[in-house]
Parts: sequence; C-alpha cells; structure tokens
Amino acid sequence: MLRQLLIGGVISLGNIAIHAVVMATVVGTARRALKWSHRQPQAWLAAAMVATVGVLLVAHISEVVIWSLAYAFLAVAPPEADLLYFAFVNYTTLGYGDVVPVERWRLLGPMAAMNGVLLFGWSTAVIFEVLRQAMRSHDQRGKP
Repeated sequence: MLRQLLIGGVISLGNIAIHAVVMATVVGTARRALKWSHRQPQAWLAAAMVATVGVLLVAHISEVVIWSLAYAFLAVAPPEADLLYFAFVNYTTLGYGDVVPVERWRLLGPMAAMNGVLLFGWSTAVIFEVLRQAMRSHDQRGKP
C-alpha cells in the first residue's frame, strides 16, 4: 500500500507541477493581453475566455496522458484495457467501473481521481481570475 501511495503521490505532484506552470502562464498572459486596447470588448473577452479554457483543456488532457503512461509502465490494468480511457475515467471521477485495476495497484485509481478533482478546481479558479481581470480592465477604461 505504501508503494502505491508513494507512486501515486509522485505522479500527482508531477501533474500539479505541470498545472502550476500552465496556470501561471495563463494568468500572466491574460493579464497582459487584457490590457491591450480593442474595439470590441465583448469579442475580446470571448476570445480570451475561449483561449483560457482551451489551454486548460490541453493541460488536463496532458495530465490524463501522464496517468495512462504510468498505468502502462506499472501494468495497472488488465492487458486488453484501453489505458487512456481508464485514465480519463479515473481522473474525471466518472468511475464507470468497466475497467478495474489489478489488485496490487487499486489505490492508483482513487489517487488519480483526487488529483483530477484538485486540478479541475484549480482550473475553475483560474477561469474566474481571468474573467475578473477582464472585468477590472473593462471598468478601468470607463466603458459602460
């Protein structure tokens, strides 16, 4: 059990590090981009939000791929299992249960789910921060 917790913790910390870099980049880029002058503030806000969510989507998919690679390396699931699908089901906490890990690795699924929940919450906070910055930028320009 300790081995599962340590390996799951290392994978989770790796994903957290990736997420931290992406989050810092997204917030910093949004902060700079939202200061640019533009003629259509609604379209600019929409573009900023779509870009933000798109980057976050790519980050989450990358983190799921990392879990699936770990599952492959450790032989966590039965040989016929689709490991990317299995990683998505765990990371998103969907939990269909149609693919079950081998018993000696059964804690990695819940650890991936915990990792996903934390990172989805963090992403939600970043989306809100970008929106807040956009509203502040809009208000500082004195536009109705």
